[in-house]
Amino acid sequence: MWPWQRLANATHARVTFPNQSRSYDASLRAVRFWGYDRSMENSFFVTSEALRRIEPELQADEASILRAFDGNRARIYQAAARVYARGRRSVYDLVAGDF
Repeated sequence: MWPWQRLANATHARVTFPNQSRSYDASLRAVRFWGYDRSMENSFFVTSEALRRIEPELQADEASILRAFDGNRARIYQAAARVYARGRRSVYDLVAGDF
């Protein structure tokens, strides 16, 4: 196998989250955020139900959901990295079972 073939076949499932931006999507009832695998930007969504798994007393309003996201970024990013490592997708959804 040629060196470039090994690189093409390797799984580089490493994602980072340097962008602290996030937004609430009311139609999906989820917080959208972005991760990066080298120069590729990937969209992630964490549902309000998933956040409720982390914070059982979570209120359903946008401000509370964004506050729960901000307060649990490390845990959410760890879950997002696990979901990302499962394989390439156009969008990555984090649901209650991911926590």
